[in-house]
Amino acid sequence: MNQDFDIIIIGGGAAGFFTAINIAEKNPLLKVAILERGQEVLTKVRISGGGRCNVTHACFEPNELVKFYPRGEKELRGPFHQFASGDTIAWFESHGVALKIEEDGRMFPLSDSSQTIIDCFQDAVHQLGIKVLTGQSVSQIIKSGNHWKIETKQQNFLCEKLIMATGSNPKIWEMLQGLGHSIVHPVPSLFTFNIKDPRIKDLPGISAMVSVKVKDTKLTSTGPLLITHWGMSGPAILKLSAWGARILAEKKYQFTIFVNWLNDIDSAEAENTLRNLKQEHAKKTVSKKSPFAFPNRLWESIVLAAGIQLEAKWADLSKMQLQDLASSLTQSSFEVKGKSTFKEEFVTAGGVDLREINFKTMESKLHNNLFFAGEIVNIDAITGGFNFQNAWTSGYIVACNM
Repeated sequence: MNQDFDIIIIGGGAAGFFTAINIAEKNPLLKVAILERGQEVLTKVRISGGGRCNVTHACFEPNELVKFYPRGEKELRGPFHQFASGDTIAWFESHGVALKIEEDGRMFPLSDSSQTIIDCFQDAVHQLGIKVLTGQSVSQIIKSGNHWKIETKQQNFLCEKLIMATGSNPKIWEMLQGLGHSIVHPVPSLFTFNIKDPRIKDLPGISAMVSVKVKDTKLTSTGPLLITHWGMSGPAILKLSAWGARILAEKKYQFTIFVNWLNDIDSAEAENTLRNLKQEHAKKTVSKKSPFAFPNRLWESIVLAAGIQLEAKWADLSKMQLQDLASSLTQSSFEVKGKSTFKEEFVTAGGVDLREINFKTMESKLHNNLFFAGEIVNIDAITGGFNFQNAWTSGYIVACNM
């Protein structure tokens, strides 16, 4: 027995809910349903931002906003002129959720709890009469005349318009391939680097403002780097993993990085600074106090790596030792052997080929009345609220084109 709806959204995550709510608000007479394969909805929203939900980023200029998307930069320019971060803030405020900006530009609900966002969405679907059907694992999608037929393990559904908001779901991608869509092979994005190295072994928890480069590539990144028990993480590393998602996958996650602990200061400039320190602090112990904006323990490790004894005084350093120290500061090389997923916020590079989507409407170019929202398409961003912004924007545009 078929259950009929005007619109069905497959996927009960951020993109699915936002799309459904906006459709129902603009078209109160339409019968709308969300099908979710799991028993719970909005699971990624719950854990995102360490349970606080990083809703968006305080970057309000569309042409700047697109620069945070390794895949999708060109395609999102038009959509962001329709609905960007400022619109997201206004939307949530009109639905009773105030947001706040943190120092790094990330935006969270004032409550610092993802539950606020979940409650907002749950209340809205309830008030708008949107059916949320869980435990509905889709087994087949069939184009039947002017309708879509969706078969799940439990029952069959019919609808006029179908919206795919399933994120990185290989089974759904396979079904879309069956409908003629091309899928860009998925690889992980946003991961940390596994590095076993005596220089950082005892420094977990220490962070520094650095620049990082991947050897034999054009990949570079700047920002805070965090030393962890398994290697390196923090924004500088995560950005590198996003921009380099495909290149690093090809390298099978075995590669060399160069870390400049002084960020934008080069070796010659560092050596000059060290010569001045030698004159000013001749009688002081080199390893005792970091003369740079990073912790003493990291400085001590860098001094040792340059082959300088812990008890050495500045006056004792030879020209060669100063050069080695400058080199340790500005171009330390580390061998990366594998990756670790960044918390539970797993992001994938890959999905429906962007050339097969009309970005004015988010509709498939191959099938009428088939739309896409969120990460199911080959768009992904660096960390900081940008992946959610893509979900809101694409969902809003779908809703405008019902």
